[in-house]
Amino acid sequence: MASSETTEPRSIAIIGPYLAGKTTLLENILYVTGAISRKGKIAESNTVGDSSQEARDRQMGVELNLAKAEYLGDTLFFLDCPGSVELAQESFDALTGVDAAVIVAEADVSKSVSLTPLFRFLEAHNIPRIIFVNKLDKGAENLDAFLESLQGVSIPPVVLRHIPIRDGEELTGYVDLASGRAYAYKEEEASETIALPSEIEDEQGTARYDMLEKLADFDDDLMEKLLEDEEPGPDQVYSDLTQSFRDGEIVPVLLGAAEHEHGVRRLLKFLRHEVPAPSQAAARVELGDEEGPVVQVLKTFQTPTFGKLSIARIWRGTVEDGVSFNGERASGLFHMQGQATSKISKATAGEVIAIGRLDEAKTGVTLSTGKETDQLESAPVAFPVYALTIRPKNREDEVKLSGALAKILDEDRSLTVEHSQETNQTILRGQGEIHLRIAVERMKNRYKLELETGQPEIPYKESIRKSISQHARFKRQSGGHGQFGDVEVDIKPLPRGSGFSFDNSIVGGSVPKQYIPAVEAGVLEFLVKGPLGFPVVDLAVSLTDGSYHDVDSSEMAFKTAGRMAMSEGMPKCGPVLLEPILEVRIAVPSEHTARVNALVSGRRGQILGFEAREGWMGWDEVSAHMPHIEVHDLIVELRSLSAGAGNYVWKFDHLQELTGRLADDVVETRKAALENA
Repeated sequence: MASSETTEPRSIAIIGPYLAGKTTLLENILYVTGAISRKGKIAESNTVGDSSQEARDRQMGVELNLAKAEYLGDTLFFLDCPGSVELAQESFDALTGVDAAVIVAEADVSKSVSLTPLFRFLEAHNIPRIIFVNKLDKGAENLDAFLESLQGVSIPPVVLRHIPIRDGEELTGYVDLASGRAYAYKEEEASETIALPSEIEDEQGTARYDMLEKLADFDDDLMEKLLEDEEPGPDQVYSDLTQSFRDGEIVPVLLGAAEHEHGVRRLLKFLRHEVPAPSQAAARVELGDEEGPVVQVLKTFQTPTFGKLSIARIWRGTVEDGVSFNGERASGLFHMQGQATSKISKATAGEVIAIGRLDEAKTGVTLSTGKETDQLESAPVAFPVYALTIRPKNREDEVKLSGALAKILDEDRSLTVEHSQETNQTILRGQGEIHLRIAVERMKNRYKLELETGQPEIPYKESIRKSISQHARFKRQSGGHGQFGDVEVDIKPLPRGSGFSFDNSIVGGSVPKQYIPAVEAGVLEFLVKGPLGFPVVDLAVSLTDGSYHDVDSSEMAFKTAGRMAMSEGMPKCGPVLLEPILEVRIAVPSEHTARVNALVSGRRGQILGFEAREGWMGWDEVSAHMPHIEVHDLIVELRSLSAGAGNYVWKFDHLQELTGRLADDVVETRKAALENA
């Protein structure tokens, strides 16, 4: 049987969709436990959570927030995670270091599917999870349908621990199905015990039996008692509920309205009694039994006061100020309450702390004080699905931009940056427009760096359809030695993906050997920008003949002659525009697959097929070829049609000819850009 409680510190993630009320729940938890003396409000920008400037400007969580609370002698560390799907990396990184997760959700059937990625992550890592259905004062009538939809998302059974008590449409209290006791809500106070209303006795009996049936799947003794119509004792019920929760076999559901403190104290009691001890969590992640402290970095902050702070879960041992991890000495240990820090001298297993100046430590890594320890599993890094170009408004800030980007990328693993050699643009990639705008705002707020952003250019190419032979002669006389180079070349198209080749069939020394590389250099110089204005690919050039002058010929003259031959010959070769085609794999709930197929077709895509997504019940993966330009804002429309659940990955596949009006528009735009450059 499971132990009913532990006095060791524990860490709990508060997660869930945007607008579910996570920050409000945390604020009320801190107020109820006395961690704060006055409740803040999101609209007034004075909550412990969502305390960064970017969060308050948007009135939404944009990064992980930490808080600590004491409840009935137990210490609980809360990790408040952002709700936007674009910021899910923060949540997944944090979840790798918690003892349990509280999923905050509204009783809205349309939003349940958006929880699927979160449930799959929790299930894959066997993290105990509880659902707190929030805002029931505004939607209790939707509870049954919502629970049914949740069961379609969660693989383990969803087990209702309470049923609501209503007076008409007003939510007035709840019945605890484990104890059978009824409670009446009181505004911003603890609930009071009341007699079980007679009108819900049947509902209570049915709901309790349903709860026990689900528990009986994991307890043969309980199953026998139910089959014999024997009422199980309260100790057995509570023990089964606790053990099945800790083992990830069930997902308990609690009810409340955090804004009014309804259900907050009941949630705290649940966390105190039923969340597993740190030693059990360490066993779950298969931490070895070597001696010495072990911590895992869950988040990195760059702060103006302390420099780099590594938010870390202590998995084993006691960590003291001045300790060295992997050979790097820490500078300060802290507890965090939002953005406020309080210095501590030591911390023990189960705590989530901030460690100063571990400059080499990256989010997700496992650190030890002795020899290097085995790395605990970290969250996978999200694939980038949206991009913006960035450049400083002030060109003198290029060096400043490089430093700011290094710090921003250190904080957020789901951001990447690259400099495109093809388009000469610096490209910031991430999980959506909001995600990238927040990163740009951070660089402005923290590093006083004003940036201009835009849509990345598509790396179009061009090629040819016809073969020709072209003669070119460069001759210049300006006193003294002149310049003379004379060449004849064959230009031929090659199959797609062949690239470029150069050879020569010179006989009799009509072009001396030392000048042939110069001819190739001139050809390559032209191919950087062909007749349509784009790099040229998939062609072969052969030097077939030419002539030279004993005095006036030079490498520069033959390089110029080679470039002239290409400039004069290429427009006659039937230039054609090539657009990059990506292979895209879209993951989406099966009910939206038909709409995704229409979306792909509407963006000039070619459906390759679809199949059930492995390990994701009720999901499909659609494979397609799509033009690169059509994928830029694909994630926006995909999330819109799939209630925020859909996602995709892509890779370059091939170049394909583009003709007609679309090609004309691309060439005209390119021409204008080159003229204005």
